[in-house]
Amino acid sequence: MALKKPSDGTRHMRNLKKIYRKFLRNRLILAFIDIKPQNLPRIMPFVRQYKKYKSISTEQISVAPILGDDTTTTNIDPHYFYQAIWTAKHIAQTHPPEHVDIGSQAQFVASLTVLTKVKFVDIRPLDVKLENLTNTKGSILDLPFSDNSIDSLSCLHVAEHIGLGRYGDKLDPEGTKKACQELTRVLAKDGNLYFSLPIGRERTEFNAHRIHQPQTIIDYFSGLTLIEFSAINDRGHLVLNARPLDFKNSQYGCGLFHFKRT
Repeated sequence: MALKKPSDGTRHMRNLKKIYRKFLRNRLILAFIDIKPQNLPRIMPFVRQYKKYKSISTEQISVAPILGDDTTTTNIDPHYFYQAIWTAKHIAQTHPPEHVDIGSQAQFVASLTVLTKVKFVDIRPLDVKLENLTNTKGSILDLPFSDNSIDSLSCLHVAEHIGLGRYGDKLDPEGTKKACQELTRVLAKDGNLYFSLPIGRERTEFNAHRIHQPQTIIDYFSGLTLIEFSAINDRGHLVLNARPLDFKNSQYGCGLFHFKRT
């Protein structure tokens, strides 16, 4: 039986490895490079820069390749970038004496402390000391608050993960729904909830996240009044005061929901 010939891609990878070994003389650079298809064109320029830098420097140099940062614009994750601005603006306008956040991005939580006192709750609490910040260990499925007790509340890009085991939580297909119910339970009368998660064609991508249609989330918070729906579309653009129906077939948008208990 004839042996299967290696593909062009396999041969190309083998040739690249030979080149690395030749140029870098067994400095184990391959152990540090993330060899993905999009990185292939970037590897040889890195090798050339490395050799040139060595020739002009008397420093002791080790290898720690970072590829792909030589972009024409600064890379951002539009979901996290715009949701932070959107939520912080609302909180700045209402200026609550204390704000409670459930599991959102650490940098966002830290930035809120310049606006007001912040209580942060997560199953993996922040191990930091910061003025105006209180850290509490707790689950979004069993929040350490009484019914109708929180006046200002946020939960950004969190609920889509609940029940998928990614963060050590118990597997539960209804994790997102139960998280929404618990947020509803603790929100006070006239309280504001700022909530976000991926929106579009409904599906679960295990164990990364779930994607929900906007109307599903509105239904999950049926005990609250929707004050505003804004969104980040599939092109990464912020759309203020959007129509939920327009995003039901998105591939991977982000819904920004402002709810209020009236």
